Amino acid sequence: MSSQPHKAGFVSIIGKPNVGKSTLMNALVGERLSIITSKAQTTRHRIMGVLSGENFQIIYSDTPGILKPEYKLHDSMMSFVNSSFEDADVILFVADLYEKFEEEKQINFLKEKKVPVILVMNKIDLSKGSQAEDKAAYWQEMFDFDAVIMVSALEKQNIELLFEKIVDLLPEHPEYFPKDTLTDKPERFFVDEIIREKIFLNYKKEVPYSCQVVTGEFKEDEKIIRIRAEIYVERKSQKGIIIGHKGEAIKKVGIEARKDLETFFGKQVHLETFVKVEQDWRKKELKLKGFGYSN
Repeated sequence: MSSQPHKAGFVSIIGKPNVGKSTLMNALVGERLSIITSKAQTTRHRIMGVLSGENFQIIYSDTPGILKPEYKLHDSMMSFVNSSFEDADVILFVADLYEKFEEEKQINFLKEKKVPVILVMNKIDLSKGSQAEDKAAYWQEMFDFDAVIMVSALEKQNIELLFEKIVDLLPEHPEYFPKDTLTDKPERFFVDEIIREKIFLNYKKEVPYSCQVVTGEFKEDEKIIRIRAEIYVERKSQKGIIIGHKGEAIKKVGIEARKDLETFFGKQVHLETFVKVEQDWRKKELKLKGFGYSN
């Protein structure tokens, strides 16, 4: 039995779209839980990743990037961000080298909360000269952070240092989840996310943002998982783009997704995908609730 006090708490990872929040959480948890692409606004939900040790339990929340809502979908995404603030014990404010200096709204978010905030300067592997230090100094003029840590989430540089600081700032508390818990999301959620990631990687412009993936069937036995997934788009023309000439585009998505699903579940996967049109689903509150965008 350890003589050290047990620490536990909720750590919210926030920041603008595309600063590397999902890559950071995956590096901290050691598992690939959040969708990662080079495109902004790929995270749509609050995704919890749980990291447990003998004397600690950290519940990380990867949240959508802070943005100005243009659709009902964006309103829902921002509600996930707000909810992650409500129960946060520590906030990781993630910034990178390339953000523009128009961050007043984000700082106001932080000033309202009375919990420790760590400035995480990400992508330092791309920094030239004093670029990272200069950007960190800019942020420190705007807010009194409890710590400033430079990292490269992609290269896992200084992740251990960040982890140690998080544990240091956590309150003493018993575990919130069983120690073997990895996430709060069900298996179907990760099927949807993996397929959606492949759509982001294989299609251009607005098409990936107009897609929603819903796993309609998930049947598992000892040897294989059989999955039927539906890809919803907003317009008939988008359906044609997703399917591609003679079905080649959707076939490529299926092959890439199945490979990642087999790695994720450690088992053979049979995947079927179907494309359906649900006109303007991002603007329809009832449809968004049906797709799981309710907080």
